[in-house]
Amino acid sequence: MKLHVDLSQRVVVESESLDWVDSPMIGVQRRMLERDGEEVARATSIVRYAPDSHFSAHTHGGGEEFLVLEGIFSDEYGNYPAGTYIRNPVGSTHTPFSKEGCTILVKLWQMHPDDQQRVAIATKESPWANGLVKGLQVMPLHSYGTENVALVKWNGMRVLTFSLICI
Repeated sequence: MKLHVDLSQRVVVESESLDWVDSPMIGVQRRMLERDGEEVARATSIVRYAPDSHFSAHTHGGGEEFLVLEGIFSDEYGNYPAGTYIRNPVGSTHTPFSKEGCTILVKLWQMHPDDQQRVAIATKESPWANGLVKGLQVMPLHSYGTENVALVKWNGMRVLTFSLICI
């Protein structure tokens, strides 16, 4: 599947207008925002776990990062409430589930293989820094080489940004 694969092109997606697509696991659905490949793919999706749903143990060959939007996401490493940013490096393995249900924004297969730092940040408890222009605040989450990940807030509106600049 190829969906918005030309990353040099600007794309605006109204995510709430997208259909939920069933994943291979019962109770886990996705709204696909960007995808280059089939089940194992570079992808950006909004993923919804129904209460008491799970995904089988799996390895992230290209890494995974996600922001918990609603509910509590869990795996064998912990329970992560809304606002938590997690970065699982290339080759990491976990068994995710949600007792109460949750929604996450997730990116897959975009990490540099040498970036092996696992990150877990409770963004609701982390400080914001003033940005370079009036009305902009930034919360850096991770950087490696030319990649920078941050939450940004424009006059009170929060946006998660993933910036990968290749030189």
